[in-house]
Amino acid sequence: MSGSFSWVDWAVVCGLLFFTTWVGHRAAGRPSTLKEFFLGGRRLPWFAVAASIIATEISAVTFISLPSVVARDGGNWTYLQIGLFGSFFARGLIAWFLVPAYYEREVFSPYDYMGAKLGEGVRRTATALFTLGGVLGQSARVYLTAVVLEVLLADELAWCSAQIGISPLSVAVAVIVVVAMAWTLMGGIATVVWTDAILFLLFLAGIAAALWTVSGAVEGGLVGALETGWQEGKLKLFDFRFDFSAPYTLWAALIASTWGGVAFYGTDQLLAQRVLCCRDVRDARKAVLASYAAMLVTVLVAIVGVGLWAYYQEHAMSEVASGLYAQKADRLFPIFVVEAIPTGLKGLVVAGALAAAISSLDSIVAALSQTSLSVLRRGVESPNDLSDSRKLVVFWSLVLGFAAVGIDVLAESYASILDLALAMASYTGGALLAGFLLSFLPIKTDARGYAVSSALSVLAVFAVTSHQDWGGRLGVSPVLIVQCAGAALVLYWWKTTSERSLMRAMALIFGVCGTWYLAAHGVLSPMEESGAVRVLAWPWYVPLGSTVAFVWTLLLSGSTTKLTATPLKA
Repeated sequence: MSGSFSWVDWAVVCGLLFFTTWVGHRAAGRPSTLKEFFLGGRRLPWFAVAASIIATEISAVTFISLPSVVARDGGNWTYLQIGLFGSFFARGLIAWFLVPAYYEREVFSPYDYMGAKLGEGVRRTATALFTLGGVLGQSARVYLTAVVLEVLLADELAWCSAQIGISPLSVAVAVIVVVAMAWTLMGGIATVVWTDAILFLLFLAGIAAALWTVSGAVEGGLVGALETGWQEGKLKLFDFRFDFSAPYTLWAALIASTWGGVAFYGTDQLLAQRVLCCRDVRDARKAVLASYAAMLVTVLVAIVGVGLWAYYQEHAMSEVASGLYAQKADRLFPIFVVEAIPTGLKGLVVAGALAAAISSLDSIVAALSQTSLSVLRRGVESPNDLSDSRKLVVFWSLVLGFAAVGIDVLAESYASILDLALAMASYTGGALLAGFLLSFLPIKTDARGYAVSSALSVLAVFAVTSHQDWGGRLGVSPVLIVQCAGAALVLYWWKTTSERSLMRAMALIFGVCGTWYLAAHGVLSPMEESGAVRVLAWPWYVPLGSTVAFVWTLLLSGSTTKLTATPLKA
């Protein structure tokens, strides 16, 4: 490809990363307790927390994949409905209901809250669900950034690959993982929050550089690109179809995305941990509501997509670039960076892409480490807690790195990595939301069936997604997987339950048969021309999973009085 990554660009990237590291270290200090390491001592300002939430939410998936989604044939702005409506209503519900609930007592995660209300078994199950969903969702984000670096730093990564004998993709993943791990080890969640705030500014600068380049390279500038895009339908925002197979419709945004947004923003430790770092309920509410500014960033990224479409209407890709784009459409933005953006600004955009990836990775590493330690120590304080937490940071960094390399197997089955990342994170979101509702609502249940019901929930989502193209590449029928997993679930419940009620057994068997039916016949309808099938779109995974987990927990559990929450310690 034309263009290269010069020493000036390297200086910009390294300088910005060193500056961010210095700021994060100075602002966070050195934590001496678990509360400081995982909650920032509950003294972080709400505006820094809000910026950190935005940086984590945007991630490399939005920064890199969304422009390609808009720019490709048939692409438009309908994705924005998800944030404009679903994200807005979800944040309101979280600020009004979930935040005060979490501040009733001093908890480190939503799963501590669930465990306090429903028992240790529920906390362990919720932690396991978060771990699975976090690894699946965040590994896709790291993978995308590695794909970007493969294009931007092709020569450098090829040299490293030849020296150490691993693929360029693996080298790119290693770079991202090492930086994120170092920042998290440096000062815990406080460093993560403050570096995220700086990284948020970095990818804003990267977006500005891309828009400035487009404005000077297309006829009529950026305004002309938007006018042409409007005429070609690129700025289409609303899709009023009531189609469960279409992910970006108004109804999916209003219903499914609001439903799923409560799970993602409120019960996923990745973002909930930040909310718990605020001084009090009032500041936490401010942080949640202010983080809706992420929508402005997403709109800017969508404008970049229109700009890229207009640019390539007037400028031809090089032969090498065309080949790379044909392999993966998500490479469009990095191709543009290499071929069109001037020296210096190119380094700024790469720093923005790294910022988006690292802000998500260090966040999930901190969250996984905290929840893991919470389960391992079971509420018992230990002098080694801080040391163990740092060991867990290293462990989860490595796990996410290996998962990011392996996610390539699934990537080709989705229209974009944007869809892949959002779908992966939705596998467990429904069961987590059900756990919160069971602990929050005035329902007298001991939730003994939550572990089995959560597994049934994940199995139901898997049954639906197995109709994607990747289902046929597993080497074994997805239907057989569901059958075996369902049978194992029934046997596990029967062996471990203390009350072998026939009615409860029949309820579980009915649920397992339902997941088998979804795996065998759970398609909406075949497409006439291609012969492909229309399957349930990813925004509806959380409503499906939460309904299954909630209903079957009630069916498989007994009745009891919940524990009473104690006030938050001063």
